[in-house]
Amino acid sequence: MTDKLRVTRGGCLCGKVRFEVRGPLRGVVNCHCSMCQRLHGNFGPHTKARKVNITVTKDDGLTWYKTSNVAQRGFCCECGSSLFWQPFELDATGIIAGSLDGQTGLSTIGHIFVGEKSDFYDIADDLPQYEASSDGELVDDYY
Repeated sequence: MTDKLRVTRGGCLCGKVRFEVRGPLRGVVNCHCSMCQRLHGNFGPHTKARKVNITVTKDDGLTWYKTSNVAQRGFCCECGSSLFWQPFELDATGIIAGSLDGQTGLSTIGHIFVGEKSDFYDIADDLPQYEASSDGELVDDYY
């Protein structure tokens, strides 16, 4: 199956939010920013897809929270599952990798905002690390 024909499904813990992505997903980028630390208890593992390729198929609990002038985050207001990071000015939405169903075939491609990383863990791989954003240096991290 080609990436264009790929359909990936996901959702929250309680099932009140379900979504599907048609087409390719970017590899996973681990974000170590202070907001991700508070949301996830550690870093945030995000894949990404173009906004037009994401369809929310069940939104009984989907709520959006504006975290900055740059983006909003989507989560389930029933179970609290973090699902999306959506920039206002870009053509893509970050998707929390753990919200995807089953095996994804994705792999981690790098780390961003390591300058804000907590001190209680180490990054134990040799993947690229960026003090802040990768500014597009990671594959498809610009959209």
